[in-house]
Amino acid sequence: MDKTDRKILTLLQEDATLPLTEIAEQVNLSPTPCWKRIKRLENNGILTRRVALLDPARVNLGVSVFVHIKTSGHNSSWLSDFAQTVASFPEVAELYRMSGEWDYLLRVVVSDIQAFDVFYKKLIDSVDGLSNVTSSFAMEQIKYTTALPL
Repeated sequence: MDKTDRKILTLLQEDATLPLTEIAEQVNLSPTPCWKRIKRLENNGILTRRVALLDPARVNLGVSVFVHIKTSGHNSSWLSDFAQTVASFPEVAELYRMSGEWDYLLRVVVSDIQAFDVFYKKLIDSVDGLSNVTSSFAMEQIKYTTALPL
């Protein structure tokens, strides 16, 4: 991946709807070589998808909750079942296996505290082996980006 590829990726991270001709112009290529680079980035798994980002508040999902989980289960079978179950909940926007004090971290997106309570009950009823679950509600989003610093 060279400087031109990075510039293409930066442009697409900012606005995936940019016309190919505009991307090509901004990276000093003609459209065909630019398109070939984008296709190669897709084929190599670097560019994984192009999506629309929504304003959570405008779709009534303005509450982000960070859920820290400790578990008594640490085998691969338990992890697979846990990951599959938790990933299937539409409220879970992100799921990480962590080092340190907590085993897992979830970012859950809901409309309000009552909706989170429904999610929480569904979580603890669906997953065995949770030894500690604690939640923190985000009071204010200071920075949010999906763009990687290339």
